[in-house]
Amino acid sequence: MATTSTTFTRMDESTTEQWQQIITETAANQGRVAERVLDMLRSLTDVVDGFAVDQLTHCLQTATRAERAGADDELVVAALCHDIGKAVSVINHPAIAAEILKPYVREEVYWMILTHQDFQGKHYYQQLGKDPDARAQYADHPSFELGATFADDWDQTSFDPAYDTLPLEHFEPKVRQVFGTPRFF
Repeated sequence: MATTSTTFTRMDESTTEQWQQIITETAANQGRVAERVLDMLRSLTDVVDGFAVDQLTHCLQTATRAERAGADDELVVAALCHDIGKAVSVINHPAIAAEILKPYVREEVYWMILTHQDFQGKHYYQQLGKDPDARAQYADHPSFELGATFADDWDQTSFDPAYDTLPLEHFEPKVRQVFGTPRFF
């Protein structure tokens, strides 16, 4: 619900009371974040780019595998959203997805999404003349094993049109819960 309560036209002319109103309304409208994320996920049905499944199906398969492996809700939602950046830019998708998730997930989950392409590269970088061991640069990171599990067990295996994939509706409550409250408030 959009409202206009403040009268300033420049931030340097604003008051504490006006910012309290803005913060109150922003918090009241936090639910729209999850709805926008779900809309972005739905838009991935238009992104196929030569793969056997569209990118929404790929994301759903990745999240399904994460959930079936016993991952917690933040990991499952991150798995679902790991390629959401492709709605904007395929080349920059890991950074876009990671920044969307960053205020809502723990640091290791953010890092897993930010670096997932280099981890997944083990399975295809050689086809592009790139170093398939690009993940080695992260070998000393405390979340290295999480990144490897995500890439090897959930992400790179999720392009199968015949896989028993859970639908987006199954994940919607988790998306609403994770995106319901940013960690920095």
